[in-house]
Amino acid sequence: MKLLPYAQQHISTEDVDAVSRALQQPAITRGSLVKEFEKCIADYCGATYAVAFNSGTSALMAAYAAVDAGPFDRVLSTPNTFVATVGAAVQRSATPVFIDTDPATGNMDLEQVTDNLDHPTSRGKTIVAPVHFTGNPVDVAAIEAQIKNPDTLIIEDAAHAIGSLYPNGKKVGCCEHSAITIFSFHPAKTITTGEGGMALTNDPALYHRLCLYRNNGMERDPKKLKGEATPWLYEVVELSGNFNFTELQAALGLSQMKRIDQFILKRQSLLNTYATLLEPLEHVKLLTPANNPAIAPHLCVVSIDFEHLKKNRADVMQRLLDQGITTQVHYIPVYRHPTFVAQMGDLTTYFPKTELYYSQALTLPLYYALEEADVERVVAALKDVL
Repeated sequence: MKLLPYAQQHISTEDVDAVSRALQQPAITRGSLVKEFEKCIADYCGATYAVAFNSGTSALMAAYAAVDAGPFDRVLSTPNTFVATVGAAVQRSATPVFIDTDPATGNMDLEQVTDNLDHPTSRGKTIVAPVHFTGNPVDVAAIEAQIKNPDTLIIEDAAHAIGSLYPNGKKVGCCEHSAITIFSFHPAKTITTGEGGMALTNDPALYHRLCLYRNNGMERDPKKLKGEATPWLYEVVELSGNFNFTELQAALGLSQMKRIDQFILKRQSLLNTYATLLEPLEHVKLLTPANNPAIAPHLCVVSIDFEHLKKNRADVMQRLLDQGITTQVHYIPVYRHPTFVAQMGDLTTYFPKTELYYSQALTLPLYYALEEADVERVVAALKDVL
């Protein structure tokens, strides 16, 4: 029986050859291929600058550092996300303000974002951090239109959404309405570099700060040095860490980008098949939008009314696994994790929509190598189990 994971990278012989060639270069990190990959992503998205990082998490850390997030700042974001979205801000002592989830999309409720923006804080700035869940873009232009305080800014977590389009037809990552957008190139994503991430911006000052953060806060620009410039001089202007990207990752990323349209079209086709086959199932709803060419889907998330069906989600997942079908849940609400409970207490009663979404969410397999016959197998097994 073929095991179907919920997500999986696709590596071609061209990818392997590209990485092999990179291994034979004199420099295998921080070289010309990294710069080429950065330009490739910036050009693809329509942004001015892109800075590659060793993970999406470190790209988020750099983004919050670049905008100088700190103890008096608040970050408006969704609890339906991976912990790094808000965790990277909390590490800088910013305060997370969770926005309830729109159960129809899994994205944060924009009405609640507006309500929060209408209540100004007496100290610090507000950072809005929307997450484009499953590749379905939040309307960032609508958020920006509600901002009244000039110190408020937007950092987009687009880890799921490379290749997706905003309602205005521009690509996610163009940063037309945000200060910074980040991507992830984890193996589950549309394209992969093994691990890896990218931060995009149109602001030269933010670009400079992102570059500093990536490499231990080391300043080498002779115009910015406090000491007399010499061939060996660098100055550490802030403490960060080593989050550099390798030539091997860049080579893989450049090779994968040649097939990104192919990857997206296949994922869209599979999602459309899911939509057709799931439609007759009562109390099962496809959450990830199908039949929408503007969305580059990252995950296939369904909402299942387990309570009405008198089913236990863990048992359903195990019975599917017994049939060789791996599923997952995206996501455990961030405020449920012990580190947040210790700081903020039990917040579950404050987020009824998120709790309802979480109780019904299940992620089904979606990746490039999946075939339509596999989707038929998944849906048939789900119907049988339910």
